[in-house]
Amino acid sequence: MSAQAPLRLGPAEVTLIAQLRDAGAAAEAERLAGAGLPTRRVEAYHYTDLKQLLRAVPEPAAAPVEASAPALRVAGAFQLMIANGVLQQHGTAPAGVIVGRTKGGVLSMRDDVVTRLNGALIGEALTLDLEGSVDPVIQIDRRTEGPAGHSASAAKIFVADGASAVILETYSGSEAAHLGNHATYLAIGRNATVTHITVNLAARAATHFATSEYHLAEGAKLRTLAINAGGALSRTQLFPRYEGRGATAEIAGLNLVGEGQHADITMEALHAVPGTSSKPLFKSIARGRSRAVVQGKLVVARDAQKTDAKLMSHGLMLSDEAEILVKPELEIYADDVVCGHGSTCGRLDEEQLFYLLSRGIAKADAEIMLVRAFLAELIDPIEDEALNEALTSVIEEWLGGGGT
Repeated sequence: MSAQAPLRLGPAEVTLIAQLRDAGAAAEAERLAGAGLPTRRVEAYHYTDLKQLLRAVPEPAAAPVEASAPALRVAGAFQLMIANGVLQQHGTAPAGVIVGRTKGGVLSMRDDVVTRLNGALIGEALTLDLEGSVDPVIQIDRRTEGPAGHSASAAKIFVADGASAVILETYSGSEAAHLGNHATYLAIGRNATVTHITVNLAARAATHFATSEYHLAEGAKLRTLAINAGGALSRTQLFPRYEGRGATAEIAGLNLVGEGQHADITMEALHAVPGTSSKPLFKSIARGRSRAVVQGKLVVARDAQKTDAKLMSHGLMLSDEAEILVKPELEIYADDVVCGHGSTCGRLDEEQLFYLLSRGIAKADAEIMLVRAFLAELIDPIEDEALNEALTSVIEEWLGGGGT
């Protein structure tokens, strides 16, 4: 039997391996050298072939000299900033919020190159302990500044039993071809209520990776919204785990892609115990030569009877060259559950458009009205008025041409 030919590594893989070795992560470097970046043969990356799409990796980002203004402002928010992977000075924390630091990565170990790279390259992570309900929005403003650089950042957040909080994470930086790899670990206590929103506003030449891992205790309630509106290549990963009876979540995501962009939202949810529920809802709008990807997987463990989960994905294509690719999956080991998935994709409704045109509304304005209506169910549930306005501004900027 002939020996297997060595893996042919591309420039991005060679650079990543060198950076891992420089960071003292020799085992991860050898792992990447042996396996390489995932291709379409890896099921979780079937539509986001990193070996093909990630052609170059910049040098590690240097310490930022001067940070730009926040990409998204929310009036009254308590703001923390992580620039080039380093936690910066912050103001006085609200009552019940303890800000700290910890060494190393924050995510659970899994067979995923994005999360493994993050864990290997993290030096110091932000920690937040929310001991009670927090009134102002907590904003973690993550940026990669200066010339093109590779930065990794992480945050570990614990929300106490019975507490409530709204947490916003924004990703941005200078207009350079950065590579950002960001991680969030969020543990929600018994009967706690959390809204967690992430907004990718990375530079149009940048590559953006973000992973959010959620652990829901008994009676915990979670609402999320992950928005991809920036970057040339983006992948947002969501890993919710329903670990306490009565835990429930409304997981939502939105891809807004224009010319030359590739944005991926991938979710794998585990219903681990009986009596949990979830309603994942993802939407994508694509125009120009662009690609939006949604992959959603619901896993129901053998003992997780009475699980109620339904995954939905809707896509809207605004050009002939746009692509929206959806891959829903159910993996069910219990026999007393209500689970399902559905998907729709198409163009603007011609009858609705004709109706608006017949009322004297210009075609461009009519199209924008229909797109706003398509997105309303994602934004309307956000109760904080200032945050709702900020998220609406992201959509309006994209509709106005920022995403072309």
